Amino acid sequence: MGRAIRLARRAVAYEWGMWRNLARWILRRPYPVAPGAGTYAYVGGVQPILLAFIALSTIEIPILDVILRHTVDQPTVRHAAIALGVWGVLWMIGLLAALRIHPHVVDDAGLRVRNGTSVDVTIPWSAVARVAVRRRSLPSSRAVQYDADDPAVLNLGVGSQTAVDVVLREPLSVRLPKGPSEPVREIRLYADDPTALAEHARRHLPAAEQAARRPER
Repeated sequence: MGRAIRLARRAVAYEWGMWRNLARWILRRPYPVAPGAGTYAYVGGVQPILLAFIALSTIEIPILDVILRHTVDQPTVRHAAIALGVWGVLWMIGLLAALRIHPHVVDDAGLRVRNGTSVDVTIPWSAVARVAVRRRSLPSSRAVQYDADDPAVLNLGVGSQTAVDVVLREPLSVRLPKGPSEPVREIRLYADDPTALAEHARRHLPAAEQAARRPER
């Protein structure tokens, strides 16, 4: 019973977040970031697929309406089907909006890896050993998955791919949608411009190394 309640709460929160993100995107009100922070998109990995689904679903709505007008003598059924179709289109647009207004963020605190409202992981610079650009394909489209060959590698992919490897100084547990992760020593993520993200991230690493070496008083 408790698990069902948690799942229901998560579903409601996700749905509410989707509509809130859609409203902020339409009104062009992105979430603020710290001064000097850099934001990096990752929507390119899935945007063509989402746009295709949105276009097809939009075309299907009037076609479905014509079919139901001639086959179902129940206006309530037809109206419900059309409403469901419109809701589906808006939901997919909301998903695209969530991906757009929740970019990855590089700032003084660390590297913030996101995937819409479902994934939000901050890696402090003190925990990072190096950042490298390397494009990889993943066996699944899931946003969160451990590497099949090395469970100490966490993939936070988009569109079944990653493009940036973040190697950690020591195993670290991060907060995931279903709870804390297992301790991992490498986190891989996707970005539309992985080179720019990696170069910006590397500028923070010398400062992090100096802070780590500074003796405690």
